[in-house]
Amino acid sequence: MTRLVVIGNGMVGARFVEDVLSADTAGRYDVTVIGSEGCEPYNRVLLSEVVAGKHDFSALTLPTPDSPRLTVLRGTHAVRLDREDRHVETADGARVRYDRLVLATGSDARVPGLTGLRNREGLTSGVHALRTIDDAREIVAATLNARRAVVLGAGVLGMEAACGLARRGVAVTVVHPAAALMERQLDEDASRVVESAMTGLGIDQRVGRGAVEALVAHGRLTGLLLDDGEVVPAELLVLATGTVPSTALAADAGLAVDRGVVVGDDLSSPTDHRVAALGDCAQPPEGGSGLVAQGWEQSRRLAARLCSPALSATFASGSAKAVPDRDPTSNVSDVVRLKAHGLDVVTMGVCGSQRTDDPAQRTLHLSDPDLGRHVEVVVSGGLLVGATCVGAGPVAAELVTTYTRRTPVPSDPAHLLISALTPQPRGATGSVADLPDDATVCRCNGVSKAAIVSCVHDGAATVDQVAAGTRATTGCGGCVDDVCALLAAVSTPAPGEPTDSPTTSRPREDDVTKGKHMIHSAETAGS
Repeated sequence: MTRLVVIGNGMVGARFVEDVLSADTAGRYDVTVIGSEGCEPYNRVLLSEVVAGKHDFSALTLPTPDSPRLTVLRGTHAVRLDREDRHVETADGARVRYDRLVLATGSDARVPGLTGLRNREGLTSGVHALRTIDDAREIVAATLNARRAVVLGAGVLGMEAACGLARRGVAVTVVHPAAALMERQLDEDASRVVESAMTGLGIDQRVGRGAVEALVAHGRLTGLLLDDGEVVPAELLVLATGTVPSTALAADAGLAVDRGVVVGDDLSSPTDHRVAALGDCAQPPEGGSGLVAQGWEQSRRLAARLCSPALSATFASGSAKAVPDRDPTSNVSDVVRLKAHGLDVVTMGVCGSQRTDDPAQRTLHLSDPDLGRHVEVVVSGGLLVGATCVGAGPVAAELVTTYTRRTPVPSDPAHLLISALTPQPRGATGSVADLPDDATVCRCNGVSKAAIVSCVHDGAATVDQVAAGTRATTGCGGCVDDVCALLAAVSTPAPGEPTDSPTTSRPREDDVTKGKHMIHSAETAGS
């Protein structure tokens, strides 16, 4: 039996364990997982929705495989990696030996070096990051007494957190030093439209303004001092200032580390081929996207490699590098959908204020701030290579399909914007049921329409059951409505078919709603 140790029991680590146990039909591996959190793995992407009160903590739990070859050590973290003796030392003094090691240590919240943010015990009372389920619990508890909150940082997470706090009745101000909100996804024109929508939700913004000090009285936060001298009063400060890959364990063990743990196309460390890294902690040749879809795709690839009989000798020796199996033309989904009540923002591919000028790309946009609408498309080589959609949900759905399926665009790309200009009669929007069978419905997990329909035909009657059978909806949750629509469409009897037919015993459309079927987990986009 080969001893496989996984350090990290988050979204990527847990998925890798599931993938490798499923792929290991020969029963080659005995798997041990070391997780620093004492709870079951959970969907970190939905923490902002917990803050908003849209999901309960229990709805975030991810499944753990039931296997006699799996041991999960929860509530303890790895403190030392001995690559020569091939063992991992944990905080409680245990030594866990391995033949093959996978690092899925993720990333930590970035805490700015502002005066007043920290005290001797840690973060000042009233200051919270939003990275773990404990962070979310503390923020929800803080909203019971806090009348005013500041969210520092307006990336995806910061925007979602701000809308969540506003939904709980807290007066919120967003402080963001860049010239545009979500500058990785939005340019300044798009940002202005989103800012107007946020004002309508009762959320103030200080865009292009930085923070210089957290003001504290009697050990508690009282406000935030900005770089122009303004003081924004607050009893609650949520830090959404990015993440830092967790690489200390790898660096201390002498593994190659740059921004993340350096790995090759085969996801193994060039320093030690017995060690691989996945997800936020890894730095693959193509770079990290910060989206869980990339980590899950890496999980699938590494599990397939480890369980390939042809590679057993390679991994046993630890001396030869396996042949890379990543398709260099594959496009890990970079579609970002903001999960924020009252804001409709979807971006993909080439977008944002930091993108570089490329003469091969043609950009067209429609901006209508008075109606809260902004649509931009970027075309190159006859394909849609990027888009930004604010306040234009149906257009965004069409553009996502065009982008992810690499559908050739019209000779005049302006036609991509026509649906944004043409009012659509009720019921005229395209249905997911009309998509071809090979169309991807769940982009996070790469689940096709055909796979979901097959799952329903096999007896799945709820979103939870489809999720268990296909993994659809267990990422960002953006496909829940489409899965509901497919459930309804597949369950609806054909014209002339008796309504009491056994083939129509599954729920009707009014039975399958997002509200009635709380999914166990749903993601992320990275912030």
